Amino acid sequence: MKKTLKIISILLVLIILCALVVTTYQYNTFTPVAVIQDADSKNLVYFQNSYEECRKNFILLADKINKRFEKVTISKLNIESKKDPDLTINYCYVPAQKKFKRLLILSSAVHGIEGYVGSAVQQMFMEELLEKMNLSEMGVLLIHGMNPYGFKYKRRVSENNVDLNRNCSNDSKLYKSINAGYSNLYTMLNPKGEVSLKSIKNMFFQINAIQKIIQYSMGTLRQAILQGQYQYPEGLYFGGNELEPSIKAITPVLKQITENYGIVFNIDLHTGYGARGTLHLFPNPIEDKKLKNDIETIFSGKHIDWGDGDNFYTVTGDFTSYIGRIIPKKYYIPMVFEFGTLDSQTTMGSIKSLHNMIVENQGFHHNYKTKKDEIKINKDILEMYYPTSENWKSKAIEDARIILSKSMKQFSSIER
Repeated sequence: MKKTLKIISILLVLIILCALVVTTYQYNTFTPVAVIQDADSKNLVYFQNSYEECRKNFILLADKINKRFEKVTISKLNIESKKDPDLTINYCYVPAQKKFKRLLILSSAVHGIEGYVGSAVQQMFMEELLEKMNLSEMGVLLIHGMNPYGFKYKRRVSENNVDLNRNCSNDSKLYKSINAGYSNLYTMLNPKGEVSLKSIKNMFFQINAIQKIIQYSMGTLRQAILQGQYQYPEGLYFGGNELEPSIKAITPVLKQITENYGIVFNIDLHTGYGARGTLHLFPNPIEDKKLKNDIETIFSGKHIDWGDGDNFYTVTGDFTSYIGRIIPKKYYIPMVFEFGTLDSQTTMGSIKSLHNMIVENQGFHHNYKTKKDEIKINKDILEMYYPTSENWKSKAIEDARIILSKSMKQFSSIER
């Protein structure tokens, strides 16, 4: 009997060691599936590698639009900052040329670092698509750089460490809400001290993550982390204690410009989540049957994630829902475009994405053990939201061109 137990114990140890070796190898060698579609140089011209360059090109294209259409408004909102006096949200508004009926809002960089791709899509839209649209009854509002601090300094969050897509509410109750699931994971998500990629906890991060997945399930874990939290100011996905300056600044602009339109359609541009090289459509769960049918009409032939999949999660205080709440008398159609980068719909991709977020946040707040760690962490976080692959960039623009061209035609047929 003792001999049998000993053999069983040895086998269990070997199985555990084998699992440790395999998962560690998989984690440390993980790379997302490559985009094989060759890059087209005409798509790459829309990408710039700094906030200032992106802003400059947006303004240049806005000036070109001003010469093509009547009564165009080009303006900027200076965003208060303790660190940088040159942070602006820039916008270009082309009013419906004959009758105010429908309005498209195309917004970028709610998550700052995602603005490089968002800006590129907006520039393509301004250069190629806007002039082809029937604007007799449709207006267009392009909002560039909703989170200019994060855009410029390559962080997802604002200067106050606030995730703007968890911050938007006209009800202060949001900022007092409790995300108990996040609290249960606090130690894993918010390590203290200088970050070192050679530490045991970072080299074998996947072990801790897999244990949590087994304990809570992937769906529960994803929801707890990504939903948004309002208790830990230095933590991930912190939604703040009140509206951030960017949201406060854009709110009156949104109210004023939407005032004359009956139908308002917002497309908010994001990168990061989902299959690499795939443009995902993520509206928040919708119960209104007409609204759901109209969204399906606008994006006819495209897969829409309605929140019924295993990989889906909901968020609190998101920007698209906020727009709908501040214009309650309008027929409002929300949509999020998410350009996938790291195959985060897979287990290893999801764990890798989370680890990138954790060490970047730890390094920002508690510093880095070495300069090499700092360079590697910041490189990885930028790659996660703004891939260096020219194939990926080109496909993102091509996908955006196709879907925006078709959806704008379909949107023009939508009635209240």
